[in-house]
Amino acid sequence: MLRWTLYVVAGAILLFLLVAIAGYMLPVAHHASRTVRLSRPPPDVFGVISDFERHAEWRSDVQRVTVTGAGSAALVREESSEGVIPFRVEVFEPPARLRMRIEDPSLPFGGTWTYTLMPIDGGTELTLAEDGEVYNPIFRFMSRFVFGHHATIDRYLADLERRLD
Repeated sequence: MLRWTLYVVAGAILLFLLVAIAGYMLPVAHHASRTVRLSRPPPDVFGVISDFERHAEWRSDVQRVTVTGAGSAALVREESSEGVIPFRVEVFEPPARLRMRIEDPSLPFGGTWTYTLMPIDGGTELTLAEDGEVYNPIFRFMSRFVFGHHATIDRYLADLERRLD
């Protein structure tokens, strides 16, 4: 019995070390983006995206949002089951472009989300791009190989499509 316990513990340590080594070998920065076509015009889509205080009503991963300031001076604080993430609005160009940057350097990740809206056939082509950084090598491995860099973008866009329909 002791022998099997040692094998299991040694295997767990080896697995942890392999994940950490692989994480260190991955780049800190990554780029991920998705483009969707929405049936609503850009001012409508931009209005929903930039009405931060109402995000908790339609985003499945957000429980509460508080906003201080407005436009390109806004600080948006999202609360979810994963904790609190503060964002600073860097670019606010209705109805075409919005960029937000994670404002807390103590988090194990950071970066920006850029929303680009283009009118197309009476609707909107929305591209959501994440230029992210994952500082912790274990999280970097998990982000790349377990969750995927597109997971949060995909959930956001699915929630947005439901909200607009």
